[in-house]
Amino acid sequence: MIDSGDTAFIIICTAMVMLMTPGVGLFYGGMVRNKSVISMIALAFVAFAVVSIQWVLFGYSLAFGPDIGGFIGGLDHFALNGVGLDGDGIPDILFMVFQLVFAGLTLAILTSGMAERVKLGAFIVFGLLWTTLVYDPLAHWAWGGGWASQLGALDFAGGTVVHISSGFGALAAALIIGKRLGFGQETMKPANIPLTLLGGALLWFGWFGFKAGSELAADGIAANAFVVTNIAAATGALTWMFASWYHGKPSSLGMISGAIAGLVAITPAAGFINVMGAIAIGLVAGLLCYGALLFRVKKGLDESLDAWAIHGVGGFWGALATGIFCVATIGGVDGLIYGNPEQFGIQLLDAVIAIVYAFVVTYIIALVVEKTIGLRVPEDEEYVGTDIAQFGESLL
Repeated sequence: MIDSGDTAFIIICTAMVMLMTPGVGLFYGGMVRNKSVISMIALAFVAFAVVSIQWVLFGYSLAFGPDIGGFIGGLDHFALNGVGLDGDGIPDILFMVFQLVFAGLTLAILTSGMAERVKLGAFIVFGLLWTTLVYDPLAHWAWGGGWASQLGALDFAGGTVVHISSGFGALAAALIIGKRLGFGQETMKPANIPLTLLGGALLWFGWFGFKAGSELAADGIAANAFVVTNIAAATGALTWMFASWYHGKPSSLGMISGAIAGLVAITPAAGFINVMGAIAIGLVAGLLCYGALLFRVKKGLDESLDAWAIHGVGGFWGALATGIFCVATIGGVDGLIYGNPEQFGIQLLDAVIAIVYAFVVTYIIALVVEKTIGLRVPEDEEYVGTDIAQFGESLL
């Protein structure tokens, strides 16, 4: 039976999550150089458009169709066959589009690893393959009746599905596409930090729909998810800011990066933990993700906009933290600190398998695209900038 209140709530949450994809574009666009701002923002829109078509044709069915061996869903819902206006609480078609905006957002996050040097056509091919072969199986594992959900792994809103997949996927893609020209030899100053802060604000806002909406009902768990989301973000922002302050200046870019780290880490846990758990998760996320960024820079890895450090490492921590801090009075399951080490073990296994799968399959996809049609723009186009070379547009 359809509940009109729940339906209205999820429609609003869906729109909020959709806004996160252009938010990622603005967040990334402000961090690249002037000659790549437009193309970086545009890639987020392209990602959303490509995934929207893929999802309604067969992506949703692969993620949420009848289980096949715990790995993938069947094609029973091809072209939304059987996905109608009825449902349990909310219409099936609304659940479908709520999941669609998650999928589009995830591919947009992954563009971090290709920033300023990817061909538009190659990205479209890569995006179709990646969403089909990486995102859809992970979504099925966690939410569609796959092996992880059968095992009892907890992922309220996409710690493995969204963040581990995009973060470690971005790292794999970066290794294949190679470093930007001049990386490590010349300064690559962000074009517009206020643009990044605006993108971060849209992400923080959208994350409330991301988390509260994942309850699929306007109830107490949704309210709790809303509150702990904000607490983790605030804690992460302050932690990263103070850590960067210790090393020099309390940068605004560090502050908003810490907020995103907290938001990432709380993603799988939001429906299972209390406020004190959220503070602990945000605190560790801010320190851990900042440390991952420093490690990435030290090793000379050009995973350009730190999806790996923030989404990959933060998502891994969030998956483990869910198994540590979850409490039965909220989500029905106790974690490690409440006497249930088995849940922590399940979370660890789920996260490690997700990391290996996302990294290896993304690496293969990127390698195949690179060897066939070429993933990277020619050197002269990269020098001129992807704004002009790929889109024929310029800020100036």
